[in-house]
Amino acid sequence: MLTDNMKGLIMLMQGDNMTKSRADVPYGVLDLFVLKTLDAMGPLHGFGLARRIEQTSGQRLQINQGSIYPALLRLEQNGWIRYEWGTSEKNRRAKYYALTDAGRRQLEKQVESWERTAAIVALFLEATP
Repeated sequence: MLTDNMKGLIMLMQGDNMTKSRADVPYGVLDLFVLKTLDAMGPLHGFGLARRIEQTSGQRLQINQGSIYPALLRLEQNGWIRYEWGTSEKNRRAKYYALTDAGRRQLEKQVESWERTAAIVALFLEATP
């Protein structure tokens, strides 16, 4: 689950229109969302992963195929996720992605980095002129 600081940072990045319409995922956080979702949910196929990220965001984020599949390929090439072929709920052949040990370590690093960043942003937002 995302920390309150991370949620606040995402809201900041999305702007005031966040509750009015769905937004694209800010650059640089999709990898974190994928790793965290796989850590929490276990193996998922790409479409299911994208829908779960949207669901976790309260339908505030929009994950399209042009974003999720390149991210999955990048994470796989880095050794942070792996896949196995399986059958989807609609009885179709699909790649099911899972976190690797290296992916868990990377997730820890990314969470720590985002928490530091969110804390710094919070300092500026709380500062009075």
